[in-house]
Amino acid sequence: MDGVDKGLQLLDGTPLALHVLRRLSPQVDETLISANRHADRYAELGAPFDARIVADETPDFPGPLAGLLAGMRAARAPLVACSPCDTPYLPADLVARLHAALDAQQADIAMAVTVDAQQARSPQPTFALLRTSLADDLAARLAAGDRKVRAWYARHKTVEVEFHDERAFYNANSWQELAALARR
Repeated sequence: MDGVDKGLQLLDGTPLALHVLRRLSPQVDETLISANRHADRYAELGAPFDARIVADETPDFPGPLAGLLAGMRAARAPLVACSPCDTPYLPADLVARLHAALDAQQADIAMAVTVDAQQARSPQPTFALLRTSLADDLAARLAAGDRKVRAWYARHKTVEVEFHDERAFYNANSWQELAALARR
């Protein structure tokens, strides 16, 4: 999206990140926001949720895994849930369902997978619940140059949790997709 900070783009007059905070914060005990830019603005958005801002430990901003690592290291709980900042309609039961599957399968990671009307499955790896005890392994993989979320998940016992409302996971990777979210 032309290098803009997606979380600060407006949907119905509200920043996308605030939509996500409103949906995700009631599902967790602690709210963290991974932000490498505009930390002051994110702190303002997160203030009503007592959110703490965390930044990547690495200077080159190597992608979602670095933000995940920052959250895992900052979390006070043994589990951390993650979601992108541009998914305003994420499920209200996302964390509960991920947690139930994580416990039932004694897994390290629970990841959302959408299933459409034709039963096609689409992994949603940035919607996940992870054990913070994996942080050192993640740091080592990042240091080795790994950047792929699903490749790192494959190193650990990961359970997939099906969600049949794929629209709940729609995001905005372009101005057209942001406009489509507004029409939802």
